[in-house]
Amino acid sequence: MKIPFNRPYMTGKELYYIAEAKFGNMLAGDGPFTKRCHHWLEARTGSARALLTHSCTAALEMSALLLDIRPVDEIIMPSFTFVSTANAFVLRGGVPVFVDIRPDTLNLDEKLIEAAITPRTRAIVPVHYAGVACEMDAIMAIARRNGLRVVEDAAQGVMSTYKGKALGGIGDLGAYSFHETKNVISGEGGALLVNGPALAQRAEIIREKGTDRSRFFRGEVDKYTWQEAGSSYLPGELIAAFLWAQLEEAETITAKRLAIWSRYHEALAGMEAKGVLRRPVVPVDCGHNAHMYYVLLDAGIDRQAVIEAMKRQGVNPVFHYVPLHDSPGGRRYGRVVGDMAVTQTAAARLLRLPLWIGLGESQQQRVVAVLADAIAEAASGLA
Repeated sequence: MKIPFNRPYMTGKELYYIAEAKFGNMLAGDGPFTKRCHHWLEARTGSARALLTHSCTAALEMSALLLDIRPVDEIIMPSFTFVSTANAFVLRGGVPVFVDIRPDTLNLDEKLIEAAITPRTRAIVPVHYAGVACEMDAIMAIARRNGLRVVEDAAQGVMSTYKGKALGGIGDLGAYSFHETKNVISGEGGALLVNGPALAQRAEIIREKGTDRSRFFRGEVDKYTWQEAGSSYLPGELIAAFLWAQLEEAETITAKRLAIWSRYHEALAGMEAKGVLRRPVVPVDCGHNAHMYYVLLDAGIDRQAVIEAMKRQGVNPVFHYVPLHDSPGGRRYGRVVGDMAVTQTAAARLLRLPLWIGLGESQQQRVVAVLADAIAEAASGLA
């Protein structure tokens, strides 16, 4: 019996809503299903404006445009993140400034941010790793003291909270992902959250090829014209219809994933006590969404050997990011502040376990047993 790392979840309404969109004869973006998704996201996050995009990458690119990022502007972010976090700003000529992460949550270490600020710094991009919040009070205070913007990369953070506030709805801007590897999905897809009215109209314009087309359709102008640089960032209505079926069930999806996460957490306590791995840490102020379950293997254990041993038994775990500062692109476009010791350690030791709705208790027990055997086998090879 093979256990894959991920299996996209379907609520059962996706095809029905896609058919409804088709028979409604509106397949381009910003139709009825898009509007439903926008209203749901605004109500859930408290954002002034939510706008669906065709990916989280697109939402981050829109953020860079909204902040008027220009060549040599610096943007502080973790290196332990997906490439889109940096790419969105590099495309505008910005310089990613990589700062180390916290050893507990693997999020941007807020205590290291101010040392990275220079006269060229324009923004801070906290990434909520595994759907667990960064220390947003401290980050927002640093930003306000220094006149900086905050863009939350909440790709993994849909349905997560920080002190009761939805992730993505705390900074000036927030970006969500609905990629099939996430909790709430549309295949490809994302959303930009604009958390202040000042940027909301510009966000609409940038998303609609740099035109005021949305205002035209609302009857606010008699014709739409090119206003500023933008692109086509909105998804089609079929994507929005699929997503609406998921958003309707977002609470249920999250509850089911949390139950699976909790079973792993309990089952792995004994292995943590033995010192062969460390389980994830969720601070008390953070309401997480069970986006992933990872372990940090002991430094003396060969992670690749563990992965290969588990795959031979039909279980597919995976590692995660190669740190951006260690990549060719990171060296070319960015710079580093500090020694990045925690980033390097996490990148070498982190192992993600299968987690998807439908993963049964007996399957989880098998994952844990196979992991224990693989660790023992890797450790014996070092003896």
